[in-house]
Amino acid sequence: MGIRYYAYAFEKDQTDQALANPRAFIAADPLADAWGFEPHASVATVTFEQAVPMRDLLYLDKAWPDLQSLTGATSSDGRPRPAFRMFEGEVTMCDGGWHPWVRALTPEEVVEVADDLAALEHEIASVGLVPGGADGEDEDYLLHFLRRARTFVQCLAAEGRGMAYLIG
Repeated sequence: MGIRYYAYAFEKDQTDQALANPRAFIAADPLADAWGFEPHASVATVTFEQAVPMRDLLYLDKAWPDLQSLTGATSSDGRPRPAFRMFEGEVTMCDGGWHPWVRALTPEEVVEVADDLAALEHEIASVGLVPGGADGEDEDYLLHFLRRARTFVQCLAAEGRGMAYLIG
């Protein structure tokens, strides 16, 4: 199925718990939540409609490495953008698959990420293309998920919520 990205929101008063154990805030079967089928079903009818409200779950499919590259270290100063914190991480490959990367972002970090994603989207709109050479369908795919990420974190920031994410 491939390595995918999922982020779940949590309330501000759950921040210490999320930082201590971000995996506790991720569903046991996040793909089921994202694609709208019963968790752990061996045979299911997929609706492709999120089972969890959009304000509580962000699904970025397999766009995370491109978003990671887009927000990662720049050649000008070697530092990643603040939004990189939302996409940072790599799975650990092992026999039979991989171990996911899991992290939590505090409500304060979410505000920084939201501001930076809005700035990044504005920069892309001004330039007219995605840095890094994406074109056509690849660019549309990336921009679609960049907008979804921006919308999600802007809502979290407005509500004072944090997020836990999983790449896996």
